[in-house]
Amino acid sequence: MYFEHSTDVWAEFPELVAGVLSAGGVDASASVADRVKPYYDIAADRLGTGSESELPEIQAWRRVFSRMGLKPTQYRCASESLLRRFRKERSLPEIHPLIDICNAISVAFAIPIAVFDTDQVAGHIQVRHALGDETYETFAGQIEHPEPREVVFADASNQAHARRWTNRQARTSAARSTTSSVLIVAEALHPSAAADVPRLIEAVSGELAAIWGAHATTAVLTESSPRFEI
Repeated sequence: MYFEHSTDVWAEFPELVAGVLSAGGVDASASVADRVKPYYDIAADRLGTGSESELPEIQAWRRVFSRMGLKPTQYRCASESLLRRFRKERSLPEIHPLIDICNAISVAFAIPIAVFDTDQVAGHIQVRHALGDETYETFAGQIEHPEPREVVFADASNQAHARRWTNRQARTSAARSTTSSVLIVAEALHPSAAADVPRLIEAVSGELAAIWGAHATTAVLTESSPRFEI
């Protein structure tokens, strides 16, 4: 199993920095309430009295969505959506301990993080332009087909595990009570992404070790080295 971005995606978005991590041994029984707070504090400090739209990480993703022909205030990257909710409530809902800690790290860095249950992925995940015949399952159980040329996370069975790049993940491979092995992906395109993404991946790896005693394999992908073997 492997993860990669297509050559077309790299050619179109050469400023992309992608951090990836794979690990096993996670479960849904851990408590992370005390571990999310430091990241919430960072997010609150970064937001101050302003808006998440002022952060360079979010501005970069808004520009990308505009380049993809999407209205950035209608379709937001996952970290912007989380920050909007966090700004109003100063917390995020509890979903699954791994999702909860990744969401907390995501708002601290303002960078979208995707978590995939690798047991629910066929063969590989490639971030590529959709053909339009891929199958995407919403969290409500509805089946959708991405628009042609939309950027999706697609596997070998033509399942789309995320739509509109970092906008929305699928139910198909979302973390659940039985999840043990995961692939975690963080992507950014802002000016300091080359420094920030490795720090984010290091933070996630550290939390996996502290909470679950899990050993993670990590990498930062580039156009010349785009593939991560899981």
